Amino acid sequence: MVGGDASAVGESGSGRRRVILLTGPSGSGKSRLSARLESAHGWPVVRLDDFYREASDPRLPRSPLGIPDWDHADSWDAESAVEALRRLVDEGTVEVPVYDIGASAVTGRHVVRARATDYVIAEGLFAGRLVAALHSEELLAEALCVRQNRSLTAVRRFVRDLSERRKPPHILVRRGFALWRDEPHVVAQAEAHGARCLHPRQAEAELGALLHAGARGR
Repeated sequence: MVGGDASAVGESGSGRRRVILLTGPSGSGKSRLSARLESAHGWPVVRLDDFYREASDPRLPRSPLGIPDWDHADSWDAESAVEALRRLVDEGTVEVPVYDIGASAVTGRHVVRARATDYVIAEGLFAGRLVAALHSEELLAEALCVRQNRSLTAVRRFVRDLSERRKPPHILVRRGFALWRDEPHVVAQAEAHGARCLHPRQAEAELGALLHAGARGR
């Protein structure tokens, strides 16, 4: 475990909630794992991709493909993401944006709520970059990097992006090849930030064990 004590979240709500960061390459299964954890345990999920900068923001980097560079660390607002997680941990509710990658814009907002005994799942490509900030504030329970066979990840990513019409197919193919090539670097960066890399099923098993450890601690 990277962060705090698994038993710190108590039934009475006197303990502080903690955040589980899920990072990893695009298409590696972070969102699917988050959905399974939410379904199994009721843990709220904060999608860090919803904190991407809008196309109208001059701070949004552009890729050589002529589109927003969602794989650049400056493409999202880390400070706003940390503030949202801090508020959810401390207050049990927070309003977060809904970001449409196809439109490169925020298209709405929604409220995320956490019960007193919940862990908070924060998932996204850049989640690993929040390890130090959350750890310093004693908000971090665990940080995991989800990874699979990178060719399988590339196929799943292309199918997802195509079905969601994120960008034209020829752009998705070129971007997909670049992401396949750069995946080892993405994983290495996540590990450098303090995340442990696991297959999604291994991560799911470990996080289930984290919940049981907390229950024993109570």
